[in-house]
Amino acid sequence: MRPLEDIRIVSLEQYGAGPFGSMHLAELGAEIIKVEDPSVGGDVGRAVPPYAEDGDSLFFQSFNRDKSSITLDIRTPEGREVFHDLVRGADAVYSNLRGDVPEKLGIRYADLKDVNPAIVCCSLTGFGMTGPRSREPGYDYVLQALGGWMSLTGEPGGAPQKTGLSLVDYSGGYVAAISLLAAIHGARRDGVGTDCDVSLYDTAVSLLTYPGTWHLTEGYEPARTHHSAHPSLIPFQAFEASDGWLVVGCAKEKFWQRLTVVLDRRDLAEDPRFATFADRNRNREVIIPLLEEIFRGRTVADWLAPMYAASIPCAPINDVAGALVDPHTVERDLIAETEHPTFGTVRTLRSAVRVGPPGADRVPTRAAPAMGEHTEAVLRGLGYDDEKIAALRDAGALGKA
Repeated sequence: MRPLEDIRIVSLEQYGAGPFGSMHLAELGAEIIKVEDPSVGGDVGRAVPPYAEDGDSLFFQSFNRDKSSITLDIRTPEGREVFHDLVRGADAVYSNLRGDVPEKLGIRYADLKDVNPAIVCCSLTGFGMTGPRSREPGYDYVLQALGGWMSLTGEPGGAPQKTGLSLVDYSGGYVAAISLLAAIHGARRDGVGTDCDVSLYDTAVSLLTYPGTWHLTEGYEPARTHHSAHPSLIPFQAFEASDGWLVVGCAKEKFWQRLTVVLDRRDLAEDPRFATFADRNRNREVIIPLLEEIFRGRTVADWLAPMYAASIPCAPINDVAGALVDPHTVERDLIAETEHPTFGTVRTLRSAVRVGPPGADRVPTRAAPAMGEHTEAVLRGLGYDDEKIAALRDAGALGKA
């Protein structure tokens, strides 16, 4: 058995952050019943271009493997009744909506505790359910701006930049998954559920980590760095070789000593200006240009071979295609293949979460579901018969009849 096969989560999720978080739980065996609102066409991620067709998209496939989908309008009395029946047999209700919407939809613990006293209500919102911004919509790009990330990304003197990937969204999904699992553990121990008020804003600000600590404690002013350099460890940045780029990271003094051997510049190791991290940081305007000139003299491959041999942290700067065919990607079984009626064989990225012996912790995955694909099966699992299901359809609780 997979470790989460005894967990059932009813999810009112959409787009990226929420579905990303629950997909990891699904791959670990949790049953994710994805509730899609038929009045708005379900999860908006189904329509994200450029690869969107017939109510589905490769964007949606990237975040919704191994889940079930039902259509249900919980704002209707009939839909609310079905929702409560789902809650009675679930461990959690999970959502990623605007901060004031959980109250409006009645999906907080206060709204559902009489239905299931042990239910966990995990709400991943843009700004949380309290605070002056709680009613504002929050998206990754907005949070990267507000959270200070864009002021740190890009070259000095250039325009502020967001990260290439939606890392606030994805980190928020991880935070929500951890919070949800912790709350389920507590509910099973104590018999009482709770709310998890998780936000992308909290995630973004908390990930400022040590630059935030430096600023709060010592008044340090974080800034963008040349060629993505570490703010204090030198050398630890991107360098241009004669035919491309590589990253060299001397995160310990021993790596710097080894690097000077690879560079055939032992004199740099003996120079008091470059003896320690602090010395090199004080003299970065001298040492960095010197290193850049040296690295431009050989190819990426010519530099990497001796650095690998010396166990110096380093890597070529791959493009996405290069990362996806790297032998380590293949060996670690990071690519899932599923069959889809429109897109054929869909290749997506598996969860980085691993539970089990190395090499034996992967199981086959299912393609992300069609909208409402599992509605009837889920309802029959609740004990609904043909007459009851037909009545729900006639009432519009499952979408247009």
